[in-house]
Amino acid sequence: MRRARLFYNPQSGQRRGDPRAIAERVATVLREAGVEVSIAETLSSGEAGQQARDAVAEGCDAIFACGGDGTIQDLAQGLVGSNAGLAVIPLGTANVLAHDLGIPGDAVEAARAALGAAPLRVSLGRVDCQSSDGTLVSRYFLSLAGAGQDGYLFHQVAPGDKRTFGIAVYFWKALWVWLAHRMRWFSVEISATDAKQRQLVTQVLAVRLHDFGNLLRDLAPGASLLREDLRVVLFRTSSRWSYLLYVLRGILGAEWTIPGIELCAASRIRLTPAGVDPIYIEADGELLGQLPAEITLIPNALTLLAPKGFAARQARASRETGRRERLPL
Repeated sequence: MRRARLFYNPQSGQRRGDPRAIAERVATVLREAGVEVSIAETLSSGEAGQQARDAVAEGCDAIFACGGDGTIQDLAQGLVGSNAGLAVIPLGTANVLAHDLGIPGDAVEAARAALGAAPLRVSLGRVDCQSSDGTLVSRYFLSLAGAGQDGYLFHQVAPGDKRTFGIAVYFWKALWVWLAHRMRWFSVEISATDAKQRQLVTQVLAVRLHDFGNLLRDLAPGASLLREDLRVVLFRTSSRWSYLLYVLRGILGAEWTIPGIELCAASRIRLTPAGVDPIYIEADGELLGQLPAEITLIPNALTLLAPKGFAARQARASRETGRRERLPL
């Protein structure tokens, strides 16, 4: 790491203090290690990717994302295909990517971890869908993409709620969706290496992380950034109790079999609405649009600056759970 640009989201981390001041502390750690550092504020979700792209064109070999999972996703859009490393300073609400990578929650400690990190080339998920006004949307994601009940949850969470109430707003909204929202069926076509299958579901999750760090923890057994496929959770049920048992499985770490909920691997997923009601889709905690949509895996897409030991931990976890074809719920 010779030259880095540190981007901070002014809306992230306000509970921890002034985001700009936090960014300055991170920059101090990097400069003391001999890294040439510049600091910039992310202008908007749509512009952050171009900001990262411009920084790489100006000679930066590392981009630091000071913010939450949405900020990381925004900056990653401009780094796909480049050799610049993406480092994470977790200041957001959930910080699921940082937790999976094993990055410390303290900003200064996260900066020190980045200095000793190993470049890790990973594949990225990509969602192609349509926005609410009918325009086409294409976004890369690192953690998870979800449609159905999951997408509707993020449709109901306002950005101001996240800043005010933190992660608690997700659990409150999830409870409300579980109690009140009528589940809607849609069609899913799963493409794997040697087969295709089509099913009707009420929710689908395409997962890339092993450990989300919240109550759900291991959301899709066997999922990992090191894998060259998507781990897909299919909810072939409209039973609210099955959904609840699925959540309880994650909280308790239990191995239960829940009828109608299955796990499979896929390289491509096509999602098609089965009715006139909109089915929403999100990626990395950000609402993208609605179906029809396609989720694919883009190989060798991005370099992450991952703490030492991450790859070994992921490989060990994959050996323990990667052979499971159905969720051990």
